Amino acid sequence: MHSAVIPDTWRGVTPAPMSSTDAYNGFIAANVIFALDRIGVLERIGRGEPLSAAEAAQSAASAGDVARTEAVLRAAADYGFLKADGAGYLPTEAGREVASARGYFTWAVGGYHDVFGRAGHLSAGTHHYQQDVFRDEAMVALGSAQCDQSMFAAQLTDVLDGIDFRLIADLGSGTSARVRRVVSQREGSRGLGIDISRPATDIARREIAEAGLEDRVTAVRADVLGLLGTQIDNDAEAAEVAEVDTVMSFFLLHDLLADPATRSSIFTRMREAFPKARTFVLGDTMLRGPGESQSTLPVFSVGFELAHAMMGVPLHTKETYEQLFADAGLRIDRVEALATPHSWLYVLQAD
Repeated sequence: MHSAVIPDTWRGVTPAPMSSTDAYNGFIAANVIFALDRIGVLERIGRGEPLSAAEAAQSAASAGDVARTEAVLRAAADYGFLKADGAGYLPTEAGREVASARGYFTWAVGGYHDVFGRAGHLSAGTHHYQQDVFRDEAMVALGSAQCDQSMFAAQLTDVLDGIDFRLIADLGSGTSARVRRVVSQREGSRGLGIDISRPATDIARREIAEAGLEDRVTAVRADVLGLLGTQIDNDAEAAEVAEVDTVMSFFLLHDLLADPATRSSIFTRMREAFPKARTFVLGDTMLRGPGESQSTLPVFSVGFELAHAMMGVPLHTKETYEQLFADAGLRIDRVEALATPHSWLYVLQAD
């Protein structure tokens, strides 16, 4: 097994066991943070800017409710994210910290609120995922994009600086924010963002157009598992896929590995689907090992594992990933810990 330095943040600071008071307040606080982002003030909090309920309500996309906005800001002050300043509020250090982590709250509260809220129903078998219970695909994609920008962008830029690519594909690209950023940083390059979600692809196409990158970045709505097993119907997109020289994917691999019948062939099929690709930059969150996070808990890990258990998606350890890479003839050139706990980034070279 390849080893790398594990960040202290992976060890977490939330005590376990957690008291009922902390659990209740944590639930409300997470919803307050998500509300701050939906109101449109969380970025301002991250920049340390003063704000008021009246101003926030007035600047909302639609006419905001001042009294309700004030209640959210007051709750944020109760949790220490803001402090009262005359008729308004000033961000605290804690507020700036949660603003930098807003992607987690978009992902969990916005994307998986129904899954977590109905975990008991799913466990009891009275409800079923994708029949009675759904995740919000657009919010999952947005949360992933927010995390990518605030936590992974600099690290990925450093990794890609050492890779010569002309056409890069991003599998499970969400809103294509990552591939847009990567292509904009590399003159003469092009990119494909491939994602199964229609809402995420719609957002991606709109934002690609707004960025003026329509001639360099293409958002393709496709099931990556289908892409790895069949031809693409669109001839132009199929031609681009055939020319891809570098493949990247972040936080999709566990979904690709879900079916035990195809698990062992996924990375071989990925190589076959992109015949000219010699470099694969792959990142994923992996299953915690036995005994990890015993007395303190990091952000994300428990939520990630619970959400995927409710969806019926098994997770795998770092050792399992590395064996699958080796079996597919993918040599590990570089491995690094990502900011999100129990998440690893690999640069793999095709033998």
